[in-house]
Amino acid sequence: MEIRSKILQDLALLLDEHRTTIIEANKKDMSSAPHEDIALMDRLKVDDTKVSSMIQSLKESAIKSNPDGRLIYEFKKEDGLLVTNKTVPFGTILIIYESRPDVTIEAAAMAFKSGNKILLKGGKEARNTNLLLTALWHEALTSNGYDQSRVKYLDMSREEIRAFISDENAPIDLIIPRGGDVLIDFVVKHAKAPVIISGRGNNFMYIHDDADIDMAIALIINGKERISVCNALDKVLINRRIFESGKEMSLLIKKIKSKGIEVTGDGTFELYQDIVPIDLNEDLMYEEFLAPKIMFSVVNDPEEAIDKINTYSGGHSAVIVTKDEAVADHFLMNVDCAAVYHNASTRFTDGGQMGFGGEMAISTQKLHFRGPVGIDQLVTNKWFIYGNGQIRN
Repeated sequence: MEIRSKILQDLALLLDEHRTTIIEANKKDMSSAPHEDIALMDRLKVDDTKVSSMIQSLKESAIKSNPDGRLIYEFKKEDGLLVTNKTVPFGTILIIYESRPDVTIEAAAMAFKSGNKILLKGGKEARNTNLLLTALWHEALTSNGYDQSRVKYLDMSREEIRAFISDENAPIDLIIPRGGDVLIDFVVKHAKAPVIISGRGNNFMYIHDDADIDMAIALIINGKERISVCNALDKVLINRRIFESGKEMSLLIKKIKSKGIEVTGDGTFELYQDIVPIDLNEDLMYEEFLAPKIMFSVVNDPEEAIDKINTYSGGHSAVIVTKDEAVADHFLMNVDCAAVYHNASTRFTDGGQMGFGGEMAISTQKLHFRGPVGIDQLVTNKWFIYGNGQIRN
């Protein structure tokens, strides 16, 4: 078995053997965390199911081919000079993340499988869990003849990590922050190394006038199934013709509220008693809720929906619900998000769901890669030129 795959397989076995110890370490972290922050508690928790998920992710990463060393381009000149371009690891990747101990396993595994060295900096709220998981990493590495330094946990304060990433001579080739706007802004502001921005969610749905309302309801409910994830749904733009159809609107609101989701709407919705009226403002339109809440707004046509999404969304995911393929195609081509959907849930914006075997992040920028970032995206390229004494005339 290829050595990187063997290490990941061994790590999966270690996680299974230490299931109880991992969960106990996580309980210490959970007991000290702010319980009023529901989204944080959801991200922080490691139970038997979460350990199994980490194990499965390791197994899926292990069976993937190594992405480095692949030939991208080849050209042989008349003088015999062979020009090639191949994929190579970035070098050292620093992953800075909040409250998700599974990142210590899943994201690090993808960076490792890509041939990179990994530096990990998790949030203080998950310290006990992260240190234990890193120790298991070290056991898997050393038992296969690899140095522990291939995966290193930075047990640093905020001030220490700021100084580290601000140092132009720090051994970092790429930084990937995993967390909310505050963390991402902190990294972008201070980092000297390149940053892949795993942006906020604030994902939108547009319900066109010919939409299947039952389908729209199902997609909205699924979009709020987990509130702490970046592919959750926050805003629903409703075509005015649907809005003016009282029966369909009442059904929509009733079924969503029955799932414990708070439904809010601007002044347009004041006739609907089940909707919490709000004063619509720009801050609210930009906000990622991370809560069991959905906000409705009325638009006149797809163009207005596209304009609102491109103005206020996080550039992550957007969905249109319609039977009209031409309308859908226009929407998909013009909405400026990393992933766009026709009649499907935003919750599929996930590396595992898209066949990556997991994900490092969801990039909302257009360089180096956009959307789910997995093993195959954690490499860069390099030119390899082979000759026998050729000189340029």
